Amino acid sequence: MGLAKTKYVWVNGRLVGWDEAKVHVLTHALHYGSSVFEGIRCYETSRGPAIFRLKEHMERLEKSAKIYMMKLPYTVEELCMAAVEVVKANGLKECYIRPIAFRGTGEMGLQAQNPVEMAMAAWPWGPYLGEEGQKKGIRVKVSSYIRPPPHSLPMNAKAGGHYLSSILAKMEAVKAGYDEAIMLDHRGFVSEGSGENIFIVKDGVLYTPPLYASILLGITRDTVMVLANDMGYKVAEEDLTRSMLYTADEAFFTGTAAEVTPIREIDDRPVGGGQPGPITMKLLKEYKEVVHGRKPKYDKWLTYVK
Repeated sequence: MGLAKTKYVWVNGRLVGWDEAKVHVLTHALHYGSSVFEGIRCYETSRGPAIFRLKEHMERLEKSAKIYMMKLPYTVEELCMAAVEVVKANGLKECYIRPIAFRGTGEMGLQAQNPVEMAMAAWPWGPYLGEEGQKKGIRVKVSSYIRPPPHSLPMNAKAGGHYLSSILAKMEAVKAGYDEAIMLDHRGFVSEGSGENIFIVKDGVLYTPPLYASILLGITRDTVMVLANDMGYKVAEEDLTRSMLYTADEAFFTGTAAEVTPIREIDDRPVGGGQPGPITMKLLKEYKEVVHGRKPKYDKWLTYVK
């Protein structure tokens, strides 16, 4: 299924037609993966479209760029304004927003001195792992591919080249008949999905891998941790083993694209009762209420498109 084409894409400070948003074939990022990016969602609310945790996403983009010694040509505030502009120009009520910064043309080679370019697109996109997956849960397998160790790549950055192992893990899982993969870190502990953070629930406590397990510090992960705490659940960041996955009462993925997606089966073993667990579904419901602006307590996380 292809992208739902919209009218405009923001490219280097101006709106251009969707089909005009192009790069040269000798763009550095195309050859070496030298890009950093974000995934952001905008939701329909009673007060109009609202972008969820926009500033936090743009701040993470700036940090990713700093890690890779890329000087962004725009400030966080300017990028936030551009996101609002691209949603508004395309007349979107709900959408996914993809800002990207990348090294463009100039030289070929690893010295990476090429100028940094930026683009931002927005289009309608449902839950990454499917609406059916959110309702019934998905089947996953532990991948033979691992997340790169932190002394190999700075995994705290959301960079294009980091996703090569994730692509292999996802393809491996899908070809084997599963919906998604779980990747381990270099120590053999649970890291995350191919493009999502992971939580398990055991005896009413939520567990999620720590930063040193080669995870990306997900903004949806953080959101769920805040919501869970506010709902009275204990959340622990601890190393997880494969056995802990198999004996969990519940498990779920989090991510901007995936939102909150229950996991019903891991490596052909049912999770809990083999269906989405009650705590998972409560968190999913609360998450939906928050992003759609129905929880005033969390209104600070919403940027309204006016």
